[in-house]
Amino acid sequence: MTNENLLQTSCARYTAHKDSMSRGSYPYYIPIESEQGTVVRIHGKDVLMFGSNSYLGLSNDPRMKEAAKAAIDKYGTSCSGSRFLNGTLDIHVELEEKLAALVGKEAAVCFSTGFQVNLGVVSALCGKNDYLLLDQLDHASIIEGSRLSFSKVLKYRHNDMKSLEKKLQFCDPSAIKLIIADGVFSMEGDIVKLPEMVSLAEKYNANIMIDDAHAMGVIGHQGRGTASHFGLTDNVDLIMGTFSKSFGSMGGFIAASVDIIGFLKHNARSLIFSASMPPSNVAAVSKAIDIMLSEPERLQHLGDITNYARKQFKERGFDTGVSETPIIPLFVRDTDKALALSTKLIDNGVFVTPVIAPAVPDSDSMIRFALMATHSFDQVDQAIDKITKAFKNYKIL
Repeated sequence: MTNENLLQTSCARYTAHKDSMSRGSYPYYIPIESEQGTVVRIHGKDVLMFGSNSYLGLSNDPRMKEAAKAAIDKYGTSCSGSRFLNGTLDIHVELEEKLAALVGKEAAVCFSTGFQVNLGVVSALCGKNDYLLLDQLDHASIIEGSRLSFSKVLKYRHNDMKSLEKKLQFCDPSAIKLIIADGVFSMEGDIVKLPEMVSLAEKYNANIMIDDAHAMGVIGHQGRGTASHFGLTDNVDLIMGTFSKSFGSMGGFIAASVDIIGFLKHNARSLIFSASMPPSNVAAVSKAIDIMLSEPERLQHLGDITNYARKQFKERGFDTGVSETPIIPLFVRDTDKALALSTKLIDNGVFVTPVIAPAVPDSDSMIRFALMATHSFDQVDQAIDKITKAFKNYKIL
């Protein structure tokens, strides 16, 4: 009698990707043969890129490349250890000081990825008698961090401050209550209702953490994020950001008071037990901040082209939800059609990404259209024409 390989059998039962491939509508893990610009090469063909999070268009900026190369020449390709032990360079410290000043906090610390920031921070900050209050549409990294926490986790309806207040009323007044929300929600493109949240936090003695992964370089004075956008920097306790989006590199950070950062440096396991950001990434992020602050026309163009694209989509009958940012959802409300559409559009020269269950309910499946500061109006027109034709072919418009 042969023993069955139970692990192999269990994994083989998962066939969703194979089913999608067999229908010719599998849109994931597509190899890109070029740098991440407004046009990329796929299977030897030029494709307009509207699926990238490089909001400021810096991922392929020559100045970023030169900064990264110079850092490699001086420091090598890796720190070969964690920040906690041998992996802290002088440029890590300089970048953290620059980030703290950028978002108006006393201190900051960098992690190797944005996901690791939320995993480490959310799991470490509160104890078993405390509360984490999460927006239902918070990023997966926040959810995973909350699962590692011993705290009580309460979820409120998306951007619904009445729902949040009901959850706060449930909490023990003497316990820590940490409200955690995306600043800009990564799929819907809407902005957190921070002024109302601040009022509730003051009323119920709660603290606020904002994930600015999709807000940094997009909203706020000079692109400084959500708290800056609303003029409420002093009312937000922790500000998180990533480097793989507007800053065209890799990694993430959390900024807060000196005491909170000191605690996290010695308790956030995803920081202590992960290798530190490579020198090239650190140098690229620092250069990206310099470019963002010295070239306000990038942010201006990003806003202009976003408003233009959203207006064009609405005039053609698209449902773009409540988006206020360069993330524009084009609701399909059918998972199979969303997958087929995205695959067909890539074949037709427009790279967009599908958002389907379980990331969203099937009734909220969408095509995610994301803009960069380096897109031209002509590129947007070309993309919208092709997307409109595809949506009509699938009888969505």
